[in-house]
Amino acid sequence: MILDESKLSHRFTERSGVRLHYVEAGEGPLVVLLHGFPELWYSWRHQIPALVEAGYRVIAPDMRGYNLSDKPRGVGAYAIDELTADVAALIEASGAERAAAVVGHDWGGGVAWTFAMRYPALLERLVILNCPHPQKLLAGFRTARQLRKSWYMFFFQLPKVPELIAQRSGYALLREALKNDPQRPGALSDDDLARYVASWSQPGALTATINYYRAMLRPGSLRGLSKPTRVDVPVLVIWGEHDRYLGAELAAPDPELVPNARVARIPDASHGVLYDRPERVNQLLLEFLR
Repeated sequence: MILDESKLSHRFTERSGVRLHYVEAGEGPLVVLLHGFPELWYSWRHQIPALVEAGYRVIAPDMRGYNLSDKPRGVGAYAIDELTADVAALIEASGAERAAAVVGHDWGGGVAWTFAMRYPALLERLVILNCPHPQKLLAGFRTARQLRKSWYMFFFQLPKVPELIAQRSGYALLREALKNDPQRPGALSDDDLARYVASWSQPGALTATINYYRAMLRPGSLRGLSKPTRVDVPVLVIWGEHDRYLGAELAAPDPELVPNARVARIPDASHGVLYDRPERVNQLLLEFLR
């Protein structure tokens, strides 16, 4: 479906001095869409109109550090506790009368998994796109195969160097990474890429977004991830199996920790499954939310 941006409302909410930008559309049960790295709310351009047409109210934020949201300084500002508290603040500020469905892709999926553990009263259903449960990700880091795929996470621990490389030649590295990822030709147009470049060009944006990875690999964060709690709400994991960053073996969560999970694999989709195979993703999403 084509996104009609004239039907979107751009709003801001604030938590602990950090202003968060989000777009909102539709009426009905609340669905919150959390984007990944290095993206923005616009990554959900195919899902927003489908959800609105199906009778849902959609909120799609720019996660802190991204696009029009504030970019607080310091690695600690991007700890998982801060990221999940932002989601809770968005839901509470929405005035929704019931718990929300939360949908997360990539880093948004990581935030969504942890949000489900820490704020169960605010959550009705959970949808994850190409992001493993934290326990599965930690297990993956113990294998040579996944370490090779995740090399960039460790490269991002360096100070300043990742930012300098990423912004060379008009963000060529990031542009090519996004454009070459989808299996579907034309999944990302030049106009789409221009939206991403404008987001990365915001002052402080590159450091802020890379700080997600720096915060994740701090010892305290890893200890927290190694002690997950159960997620009892219904969970749908959508997984594009041509993921160059995460092995398909990481898709299914441990049934003892996530007893109500279903995994839907899309063989001809990449890591960016939400815009690589949007029709299939929308079909799965709407069937699950009904």
